[in-house]
Amino acid sequence: MLLDLIFGRPRPTEPLVVPEPAALQVGGRSVPLRLVRHPRARRYLLRLLPDGSARVTVPRGGTLLAARQFAERQTGWLETQLQKLEHKPRVQREWLVGSEILFRGEKLPLLCPAPGLLQLGTESIKTGEASDFRPVVQKYLYRLAARELPPRLLELARQHLVSVTRVSVRNQRSRWGSCSRTGTISLNWRLIQAPAYVSDYVILHELMHRRQLNHSPRFWQEVAAVCPAYAQAELWLKQHSAILK
Repeated sequence: MLLDLIFGRPRPTEPLVVPEPAALQVGGRSVPLRLVRHPRARRYLLRLLPDGSARVTVPRGGTLLAARQFAERQTGWLETQLQKLEHKPRVQREWLVGSEILFRGEKLPLLCPAPGLLQLGTESIKTGEASDFRPVVQKYLYRLAARELPPRLLELARQHLVSVTRVSVRNQRSRWGSCSRTGTISLNWRLIQAPAYVSDYVILHELMHRRQLNHSPRFWQEVAAVCPAYAQAELWLKQHSAILK
């Protein structure tokens, strides 16, 4: 997950990396620093990347000196984010036989009952000759989510008298779901890895955006009315956000 400190939120375009190797001293350690010019940025933006390096976006008209001074003023913030990064659970990159995969809220082992075949809970997955099973298993779970999540959303929409124009299942990297002004709701396929009460909460959260397209107190009142235990689901999502990466 990208951790950032932002003053204004520019829309991204093609950035220009400034070839200036540098480093910041943060809490007794040296943190690599990169300065990146962005023609449409309006403010300086400091971001801590997953590899532990820092990056400053330099807005149009900004200077490299001002960008570095900006970063130096934020070393306390960087130290806090580095500590969070160090304690963040690591996502297992390769999925092998015996790897535990989160599925419907449970960690289940990948079993191999026969050559070219995997078992995840009650699901049987053909693998071919793959050595790292992550891509094939994720593809299978994506398809499973595409079959299960839209009907569940439409069921809850009918139950709560909410109109929806379109439902899609996507490979989102930073959110569990989204709702557009036109009534299109997108859900992250990884919700198939969550418990049912959590995926239902995300669906209800997005459906309530059809009533309030914001996160105002009134919106959260709508959420609480249809999902009283939403705080518990929010906590699960926060604790398992690493699976989005």
